[in-house]
Amino acid sequence: MIYKNDIMNLKTDIDEKIGQKIIVKGSLGRSKPYEEQATIEKTYPNIFVVKYEENQRSVTYTYTDVLTRAVEVQVYDGVGYSPLIPPLDETKNKKKKVV
Repeated sequence: MIYKNDIMNLKTDIDEKIGQKIIVKGSLGRSKPYEEQATIEKTYPNIFVVKYEENQRSVTYTYTDVLTRAVEVQVYDGVGYSPLIPPLDETKNKKKKVV
């Protein structure tokens, strides 16, 4: 479940990264993944705007897109890219086998 506080914290994190390079990963449906470099341009209460470098178009995403992992954002920190939110712990998702 996503709480309002989670969205506020993510918005604050993205506010601090305006102007930074990012990589946006997502899916266009039916096994059509995409991965593109962009820059964070602006933030609003419910959405944030990124500008893709390749074709210079601006796209908006909601904070819930990131929190639900519909879109993955990795931020460039000067050395490499790191996830904006940490990946899910895979051990939590694995079902235990009962033998």
